[in-house]
Amino acid sequence: MQDPKEPEPLWLEVDRALEDWLGPDDAALRSATASANRAGMPAIAVAPAQGRMLQVLARAIGARRILEIGTLAGYSAIWLARALPADGRLVTLEIDPERALVARENLARAGLSERSEVVVGPAADSLDALIRAKIAPFDMIFIDADKRNCPVYIRHALAIARTGSLIVVDNAISRGRLIDSSTGDPHVDGLRAMMDFVSHHPRLEAAAVQTVGAKGYDGFLIATVVDERLPTIAG
Repeated sequence: MQDPKEPEPLWLEVDRALEDWLGPDDAALRSATASANRAGMPAIAVAPAQGRMLQVLARAIGARRILEIGTLAGYSAIWLARALPADGRLVTLEIDPERALVARENLARAGLSERSEVVVGPAADSLDALIRAKIAPFDMIFIDADKRNCPVYIRHALAIARTGSLIVVDNAISRGRLIDSSTGDPHVDGLRAMMDFVSHHPRLEAAAVQTVGAKGYDGFLIATVVDERLPTIAG
């Protein structure tokens, strides 16, 4: 990983090179970004290199059903839906009806309407509804919504996952503030509570990685659902 002391422009150059080599942009992705800008949405979607990583992870586990929490303009949804087989399904949750409309248009423009669904409403309520409906478990769950509610989202995610499911949380490092218990920021507190939950849950094995690049300094939590985690052997 690039030394965080290096100037940010180098991070950007490396990200652009990685995009060119491994995840080149295309018309559908550029259109999704442009539509988000026109709508005045915050520039918080994943970077192209990160979108490609999500796509590769989804393919690696053979995901057929993916849940995304936090749609925005549908940029990451496009990457995820492209990883699915023709009969696969992406369900993505968005609280804002206008953003959901933009996301649906972007998914349609990418030719992904048949395998994607944008559900409007507070994510916790939508997750409750999915659980009550006894929906089939998801193979991959990507959490990219407000961080104060991350403990709620990951508990719900576990309820609609299966053994072998992958759970990925974006912005998990919060530019290093994750380790500071005194920020008073509910988003940081939410991330810390999520980390506590994951670290102690017997059905989650997880790793976290810090990242630098087009989105600055942050990172991901990546967890897999297991039957039951083996105890750590002291010594």
